[in-house]
Amino acid sequence: MAFSPQFLDELRARLELAGTIARRVRLTRKGREHIGLCPFHKEKTPSFTVNEDKGFYHCFGCGAHGGVFDFVMQMDGLSFPEAVQHLAAEAGMEVPVDTPEERQRNRRRQSLLDIQEAACAYFEKMLRMPEGKAASDYLRGRGLADDTIKRFRLGFAPDARGALKAALSGDGISDELLSAAGLIVRPDEGGRAPYDRFRRRVMFPITDAGGRIIAFGGRILSNGEPRQTGAKYLNSPETDLFHKGRVLYGLAQAKAAARKSGRLIVTEGYMDVIALAQAGYQETVAPLGTALTEDQIGELWRLVREPVLCFDPDAAGQRAAVRAAERALPLLKPGHGLRFAFLRTDTGDDPDGVSRRYPRQFMDSTFASALSLSDMLWRMEAGTGPVKTPEQRAALQQKLRDQARRINDPTVRAHFLRAFKERIWQMGRGREKGRGIEAVRIDPGTASAAPVEGDRIAQQTLIAIIINHPDFFPLVEEQFGCMHFDDESLDRLRQELVMMLSGDPGYDVEGVKEELGRRGLSESLDALYGDAMLRRHRLIGPRATNDDVRASWDDSLHYLRKRAFAAETDKQISASFAAEADKQASAQDFSDEELRRIMELKRAQLGETES
Repeated sequence: MAFSPQFLDELRARLELAGTIARRVRLTRKGREHIGLCPFHKEKTPSFTVNEDKGFYHCFGCGAHGGVFDFVMQMDGLSFPEAVQHLAAEAGMEVPVDTPEERQRNRRRQSLLDIQEAACAYFEKMLRMPEGKAASDYLRGRGLADDTIKRFRLGFAPDARGALKAALSGDGISDELLSAAGLIVRPDEGGRAPYDRFRRRVMFPITDAGGRIIAFGGRILSNGEPRQTGAKYLNSPETDLFHKGRVLYGLAQAKAAARKSGRLIVTEGYMDVIALAQAGYQETVAPLGTALTEDQIGELWRLVREPVLCFDPDAAGQRAAVRAAERALPLLKPGHGLRFAFLRTDTGDDPDGVSRRYPRQFMDSTFASALSLSDMLWRMEAGTGPVKTPEQRAALQQKLRDQARRINDPTVRAHFLRAFKERIWQMGRGREKGRGIEAVRIDPGTASAAPVEGDRIAQQTLIAIIINHPDFFPLVEEQFGCMHFDDESLDRLRQELVMMLSGDPGYDVEGVKEELGRRGLSESLDALYGDAMLRRHRLIGPRATNDDVRASWDDSLHYLRKRAFAAETDKQISASFAAEADKQASAQDFSDEELRRIMELKRAQLGETES
């Protein structure tokens, strides 16, 4: 059975090599590669490596080598067609039947690809001609270097109804094929000649994941400036090659950089992608003038687990972020999510403008501090009105609950519901605690800071255990995933560890640290390991025994639970104080004897004795 190169390329793009192999071989991440015991010969020391960037596995022991199809063929003893059919079923793709009709479709598809390539070469040539000067000046005015223009193969469509048609017809290409490629328009009215679809526009070739040109986008010009009439941007129509909702602009150029950095940035337009790539962020893509589709989100997740969606901070950007968040909710699965970055500047620049005006540190900080999807939903719903009264908090909780219930995966849905419930509770707890303290006039300065420091140490210990012993994570995943640390830096570390390890259990210690660094947490990691207490804590280091690790985990968890119980008791006592104070409007202060009895009650609840 013969398969077209286009089908095989699309199938490879949908499969994760490491993910496919990890279902059969226990892999551990080592830098940019994964290693494990070779499944093709017996060995005690791992010599089997998987390189996702280059798309192959290799064993330094027995010499086994190949790609995703080879692995399935060797493991299961399948022929190539059988391996393709097996993997296509896993990827949810329909295998084309090898019939004369299918072969004819493949030949036509190849003809359309050849036509798109010829059109791109024509547009590139016209950009260098005198009639392309306005387009060339526009691109250079946007700060694009010659190398960038060449890399993205930008061009110019002249302001003539039949220039492209004449150029390609001279090569024997029919009007029917030019129309099927989306390059000319054939009027319905009889007698009218076909004309070029793109005229006086800067041209942006659109490629598939394999780098083949399948369509174009064009930005209109008038004397070097955008016209005020007509569509500012025009894309090719839907064709046999091009389905707008399945394609991401810049994906072919971004894939290698995304796998290397572990990050994928999603912007709103062609120029954003190109400008950010020129600024060093080559792992940047964009949808084609529409909100992200389910297919595009799936394409993003095949490269990274948490792509960063970058929006303008204006009202349109906010609306686009909301649409993306709502579109992603039903698709969420463990270890896969979205993050949201808003480029806020004094001048209101879009990503293209920011990348040219501002230092790299500004951009790095923006991407590193991107909101998680749950934070985005919280901000989206909590920002619609005041949330001061119990009734308002109840309304907010209902809206958040409705959003979370759109998540199909039960595990992810449960974690979202719990996280929202805890944040609502913390919001109310802070207000009630403040009223209670004020009612009895207790000076907050008299409370010891030691318990807060103890909380931080216990939380640091739990995080360090997970980093130093990632194989311990599956045993405590539910406990660790449902925690919440008041220290934002520590809680961000906790959240990222949960995201990483729940989606890829094969990390080792160095792999965990490297991935955290890629996610912008190097400073938090340095602060964690720079703590003197943690350096002295031998029972949680990489060489600690399983028993020591378990004991340290249980001790820290017990301490935090005890502190949480104490905090809840404080809350209840404060509420009692407030209620009593309301009853005694003429005498709001408690006597020393009354305060002593209440504190004795608290100690009794905690199982303590008065010293």
